[in-house]
Amino acid sequence: MDPKLREIPARRAKWRKRVYIVIFGSGTTAGKLFDIGLLWSIVLSVICVLLESIPSVHAQYGEELLRAEWVFTVLFSLEYVLRFVSSPRPILYAKSFFGIIDLVSIIPSFLSLYIVGAQGLLVIRVIRLLRVFRILKMVQYIGESQILLTALSASRHKITVFIGTILTLIVIFGSAMYLIEGPQNGFTSIPVSMYWAIVTMTTVGYGDITPLTAVGKILASIIMLMGYGILAVPTGIVSVELGKASQRAFAHAACRRCGEALLPVQSRYCFRCGEKLLE
Repeated sequence: MDPKLREIPARRAKWRKRVYIVIFGSGTTAGKLFDIGLLWSIVLSVICVLLESIPSVHAQYGEELLRAEWVFTVLFSLEYVLRFVSSPRPILYAKSFFGIIDLVSIIPSFLSLYIVGAQGLLVIRVIRLLRVFRILKMVQYIGESQILLTALSASRHKITVFIGTILTLIVIFGSAMYLIEGPQNGFTSIPVSMYWAIVTMTTVGYGDITPLTAVGKILASIIMLMGYGILAVPTGIVSVELGKASQRAFAHAACRRCGEALLPVQSRYCFRCGEKLLE
């Protein structure tokens, strides 16, 4: 075999390694510049999506925004291809959290070329903003969100009982206010009175419906005072379970390849590069 042909795989491996260091890493000057450029591209592309949704701006600058969007789409498509090619585990990268986000963020623009009515999908492009988590090294927070989900799951029975109690109180207070105030004061039905009870109990207080009688105002005052305590109950329940979940799952494992993303110990693959983690 020609020695030059033998050198081709070695050159490709070297090239892939260089691209990997720049795209997935941030320890080099090139990697930092790449992250900065990517960050600005993501922010500007999302701004374009936001501006495009404003009718007056779209009518005046629609063509310019469309051109800018396709520039960003081409750049992000090229970035996705480079990430896929340079990754040691391309399929795992494609199936990883950020691999899916990278792909979903560019698909709508291409679908709009072939599918009639797919323009509505273009708003999905704002999902690109999630990619900022990777650039700012905030992947660990995504991993730690699993702890919050565990805490919420452990609290579901207590929260269900709490919500049932609140719904019962809302029906009782709504019915009472309907009897006290009546349709003449804006409480035209029990459901409307229940709506008022929800607004009052959550301390939102729109003010579109207000009690006018002395008894109604006293009941409203009681509901308002109860609202502060009611808001604190689910917070306390979740906080206790969150503390327990944190103690069980706070141990982390660093990715062997990129080494920068701290992941929950129960994670099987790295969010950034798709590398399989140690069992």
